[in-house]
Amino acid sequence: MKPPARSSWPGLTGPALPPGHHLFVGTVLTDLAVGFILLAASLLLLCTCLVLIVKLLNSVLRGRVAQAVRKVINADFPFPFSWLSGYLAILVGAGLTFVLQSSSVFTAAIVPLMGVGVISLERAYPLFLGSNIGTTTTALLAALASPADMLLSALQVALIHFFFNLAGILLWYVVPILRLPIPLAKRFGDLTANYRWVAIAYLLLSFLLLPLAAFGLSLAGSTVLAAVGGPLVGLVLLLILINVLQRHRPAWLPHRLRSWAWLPLWLRSLEPWDRLVSRCCPCRVCGPPLAAAKEDHCYENPEVLASQQL
Repeated sequence: MKPPARSSWPGLTGPALPPGHHLFVGTVLTDLAVGFILLAASLLLLCTCLVLIVKLLNSVLRGRVAQAVRKVINADFPFPFSWLSGYLAILVGAGLTFVLQSSSVFTAAIVPLMGVGVISLERAYPLFLGSNIGTTTTALLAALASPADMLLSALQVALIHFFFNLAGILLWYVVPILRLPIPLAKRFGDLTANYRWVAIAYLLLSFLLLPLAAFGLSLAGSTVLAAVGGPLVGLVLLLILINVLQRHRPAWLPHRLRSWAWLPLWLRSLEPWDRLVSRCCPCRVCGPPLAAAKEDHCYENPEVLASQQL
């Protein structure tokens, strides 16, 4: 009987594991190519499942059923305790995430309900904030299971995670005027509804290009990072301030800055970019949405609601 093969990895002396059996075991593809294929397949499967969930909920939650569900989920406490409804939603989001042990699953369940109009954005916002608190319990439980000599360090890291998410709630929810993610989400939602390619550009810019640029500048040194990133951040803040003043206090601005009409069209409108993307993209996924008639099961129409059967 032959002795078991030894591992070829340095530092490992145990028997080598037998080769695995998977879909690409007989191909000449490299591990990197297999990884990209599996990543693309998983993203395609995820998007397909989300689209099917939205269509399923849209077909089930309609008429009087949708109206009843909306009234229950979006209901507030009677005055003067209506402000407690949001904090109760935070506790509900934290509790459900703790039970599911996954904020991604909770978010994936809430977003389709928002897509069919069952949960309002104002109610989903505290639910998501509570989900950020509930997901910290996973790190706390893992820290409590650490060895005795590493327990203190593990608890410190888990508590940093908890207090960081808690600080986000204190900053972006406690003071109503600072709940900026809600109007920003509405603005980007309206923008994406008119220009679908904005969602892809946002993902690439926020999660790929900007982090890579910041990482590359940080490798060049803190001086280069401050010299390049500082003026860019200052320019963005200045543009935001000018836009706010144009909308609310235009008299405070010089006559030249009270509107952007003097700029070229491609600098103040997305229409030229939309035409360019529409010409470059042969499919209609990135193109403007087709005008569609209003659906018959509109939840706000009392005549339609009265015609629907339970």
